[in-house]
Amino acid sequence: MITVFGSLNADLVCQVPQLPVPGETVTGPSYTVVAGGKGANQALAAARAGAAVRMVGAVGRDAFAEAALASLREGGVDLSGIVESPERTACAFIGVDPAGQNLIIVASGANLETRAEQLHRTGLQPDDLLLLQMEVTHAENWKAVAVAKAAGARVVLNLAPAGAVPPETLRQVDFLVVNETEARQLGEQLGLAERTPEEIAARLAADFVAHCIVTLGAEGVAAYGAGGTHRLPALSVEVVDTTAAGDAFVGGFAAAIHQGQPMERALAQGVVTGGLACRRLGAQSSLPPRDEIDAALQGYRF
Repeated sequence: MITVFGSLNADLVCQVPQLPVPGETVTGPSYTVVAGGKGANQALAAARAGAAVRMVGAVGRDAFAEAALASLREGGVDLSGIVESPERTACAFIGVDPAGQNLIIVASGANLETRAEQLHRTGLQPDDLLLLQMEVTHAENWKAVAVAKAAGARVVLNLAPAGAVPPETLRQVDFLVVNETEARQLGEQLGLAERTPEEIAARLAADFVAHCIVTLGAEGVAAYGAGGTHRLPALSVEVVDTTAAGDAFVGGFAAAIHQGQPMERALAQGVVTGGLACRRLGAQSSLPPRDEIDAALQGYRF
């Protein structure tokens, strides 16, 4: 099973003519309330890609809690690891422009109440995969990594949003997923001499993590590690909204890895899942089902 330790949000999404600059107000015709949060997005993406998934996190005792959980429940994600917090359910405020680019502000709320000790009640097994992001308290993330390794489980860390990671924790990570910005910031934190995202990812794989995957937007993805170097192109799609595209990649990739797929095939599934998510508005509402992923993989060349 894939156990996702991470965030759950209610997302308020508004389409706007352009993204605002500091001090500017822009208006949109309406807004939608959809489920989001990097943890929940990745959990649902992995479930829709065919994996058995358990979500571990926290929501508040408010109306947004059900909005944050509904899609996961419908998608068959095990919610027994979710706890109620006195804090409000996390909420994200998202503006999307006509080109599909977005601006996101997140109020963390109950996400900061998620605790690694919740994992002890899930019964992690050696064949489990623990999937983490950076929208819960970072210290709890590092404790969660230690719990997973003690159980013999593998760890996937998506360093999003970017943040500092203790070197000793990095060395326990099996798969590190970063975008270009996150790669550069982590390289600076570790004092690496390498400057390009690809060079930094290669160095991270050589000195810290078993595998480092760097997503490169329209340029696709590059991966470095014990199995060698892999570069795959992006999926060609008409972009409507890039919200959750990175989460879709991680969920699709994690599902394939957990199912025993080789690295190149897992990366392809991640790329296709992320690309397909760009065709629809919203976070979890954009995540593709297994049949769409399989159909797109048939025409994807890697």
